[in-house]
Amino acid sequence: MCLPTWEAVIGYEEGREKITKRLRTGYPRFFKHPTVQRLIETARAEVASEHEEVIVLPTRSAVQRAHRWVELRAQTAVRITSFHGLQVLVVPTKAKDVANEYWRFSGEGISSRQAQDFLDGNLRSGTKSGLIARALKKFTGASAEDTFIFNSGMSAILAVLRALPALREGKKTLQLEFPYVDCLKIQEHFGNGVVFLNEAEGESFDEALQRIRHGEFSGVFTEIPSNPLLRTVDVKRVADACASGRTPLILDDSAVGPYNVEGLKYADVVTSSLTKWISGEGDVMAGMATLRESSPFAADFREVLKEDAENNSPLYIADAEVLLSNMKSYAKRMTTINANGLALAEWLSEHPAVQMVWHPSCQQRQHYEDLMTSHGGYGGLLSFALKNPKKTAKVYDALEISKGPSFGTPFSLVCPYTQLAHYHELEWAEGCGVPPHLLRISCGLEPIDSLRAAFEKALTQA
Repeated sequence: MCLPTWEAVIGYEEGREKITKRLRTGYPRFFKHPTVQRLIETARAEVASEHEEVIVLPTRSAVQRAHRWVELRAQTAVRITSFHGLQVLVVPTKAKDVANEYWRFSGEGISSRQAQDFLDGNLRSGTKSGLIARALKKFTGASAEDTFIFNSGMSAILAVLRALPALREGKKTLQLEFPYVDCLKIQEHFGNGVVFLNEAEGESFDEALQRIRHGEFSGVFTEIPSNPLLRTVDVKRVADACASGRTPLILDDSAVGPYNVEGLKYADVVTSSLTKWISGEGDVMAGMATLRESSPFAADFREVLKEDAENNSPLYIADAEVLLSNMKSYAKRMTTINANGLALAEWLSEHPAVQMVWHPSCQQRQHYEDLMTSHGGYGGLLSFALKNPKKTAKVYDALEISKGPSFGTPFSLVCPYTQLAHYHELEWAEGCGVPPHLLRISCGLEPIDSLRAAFEKALTQA
């Protein structure tokens, strides 16, 4: 999906037909791929009535969970049926939006390759997740037995949430630092609620650490670094508090990837989006959870994560094959991307039109460097805001690089992140330190001179 102008971004968020009718596809959890939509319509025609809608899920376990979740939230009866080996949740039309929310937040949906193979009559069985786990061991430090591969990064996070031993006791989770939007949403929607500390510093952070030591939470979640503000909490202090309170610590390294940071140094579990930097092509979705072997919760997590990865939201074999091919260039790509990210962050920090730059080299640098691998860098993700926010739309429109909401592609991407992720809660996001006119950049493999030139030309509009 490309939203080339500020007007197109606003039109997309407001559902204006002028914009939406021109979209052919988008991020798969938010915008169903045309092939997936064709599969859904095929299933609907066969198993649903005139006033019913469907979503198609890969496994019996996934559709059963969706059934319980949608019935509870929509307060209406829904049903499960089989469709030539796939699992279908059939819901009344009035519950369609709730069913689509499950698709979005859980990340457990059918991939476009799986849908295409089904429609072609060539649906495949088997798995290559073990090969992926072994290939990633040199970056994560986790054994293949403690590496669990999922069909999306969000389904990996949700599996970890479900595996928290104290979740059954009704305890809430704790989220430290402002996270990617759906990482917070799934704690709200699938857990017992979440306590959210958007800036883990000062007295409020000290108080949160004390609450962790008292065992108040079922788990503590944070990103290393956070997205989109690229801040890194003092993970060592958090890990010490979690050890005292016998509370699992879950770190997500998706913003920079395991090439750059060593999350298992402190975490009980590290979650990663394999969709982004590790794949590096933007053509496959996958996720991973890695378990620290010495974690006191290892046995609990290992059993649940293995079950979820194999029987709830497994990575389809054709997607695994694409990911395995893409991963071969991971280390080489990250060397260039790290250099581009750091160079662009330093250049933007000195630009007279720029008010603020967010990058691990600029925010909580010492905390980030405590997690860096020996060969790692600061990643290719950064954000910035202008001194004159009213000029942001003109700068965005003038930028001659790709414009889209994801990151980790071989080409650079820019997006007005807050508008896309928090359009209907802009005031709340700003209160959490995320400006409404923030622009987020994902650096690609282009020569740094061409990247700087593109931003220099656009910033003349500021």
